[in-house]
Amino acid sequence: MSLNKTKTWKVLLVSLAAALSFSVLSACSSKGGNAADNSTAVATYKGGTITEKAFDLDQKIMKFLSPDQAQYLQIDAFKESILKQEVAFEYLAGQATDEAKKEAKKEADAQVEAMKKGLGKTYKDTLKQQGITEEDIHAYMVRVLTVYQDMLLKVTDEDVKKEFEATKGDFTVATLRHVLIGFTDADKKERSKEDALKLAKQVKAELDGGADFAEVVKKYTDDTASKETGGEYKDKPLGTYVESFKKAAQTLPLNTISEPVESQFGYHIIKVESRTEKTFDQLTDEQKENIKQSLASKSLENFMEKELDGIIEKINLPKSSAPADEKGTEPSASPEATKAAE
Repeated sequence: MSLNKTKTWKVLLVSLAAALSFSVLSACSSKGGNAADNSTAVATYKGGTITEKAFDLDQKIMKFLSPDQAQYLQIDAFKESILKQEVAFEYLAGQATDEAKKEAKKEADAQVEAMKKGLGKTYKDTLKQQGITEEDIHAYMVRVLTVYQDMLLKVTDEDVKKEFEATKGDFTVATLRHVLIGFTDADKKERSKEDALKLAKQVKAELDGGADFAEVVKKYTDDTASKETGGEYKDKPLGTYVESFKKAAQTLPLNTISEPVESQFGYHIIKVESRTEKTFDQLTDEQKENIKQSLASKSLENFMEKELDGIIEKINLPKSSAPADEKGTEPSASPEATKAAE
């Protein structure tokens, strides 16, 4: 079963890893050196503009950092979302503290070096193919990371404690077993909700009748990650699971068989074998840092949703020249990309 790693692109853009590994889902303007830029402004906001030339450069950088995400840039709605995010990063970077800028530069230096090492001899050729320079990449990262670091520095220890108290159930550690009846079976064949629920109820009935959990898992589960361990996930914080699964695992009486629990993956039959609550003092440094990052993420998302539109004065982004199909989707955009844009 997948853990709770799925986040919206709005949240992804504030994570350091996401900003660098899924760069197409975030944006910040790179000015591309000192060359004069007389191109049309595609976005005007309080305190500045973003030009067509700068935005084109950003898109090249995004394709370099995450080539498998390039398809998203074929969608007008997604391009506009990215441009608006670019406005946010430009605006917020301009207001960031010197400490945030200093930390961002250090991190960008490290990331560029790691990238060069990873690409090896192909690094320079890959940059050349995209029509960008190392300075472009570095400037892009610095601007994204400046905003990230500034948001992070604003989170206090008291904020972290308060957030823990509000979400402490997520830190409860549990050992549990489950059987997943997926909406896609082991042969990658689609299974209807009705059929999945019917089979999940059959699984529950067998377990209620005394069947061995591990044997039932081997026979029925579509969760390949836990099939060989009898469906077991041992000593994991409940906050790592998807929401519906987490809530069930937080409240289910120990050593009882749950009713079918629906998630985006299918129906789960769960048995919680142990559950231990954590206090704030028992958290690891990594867990506290994760809370801090989550709060920084929420702050940036809140800005995007509630303040950004008031800062943007005009968007003048040219529409795609490619004809759309009957649904309004550009022909080159995949269904996954279209769904993300929506």
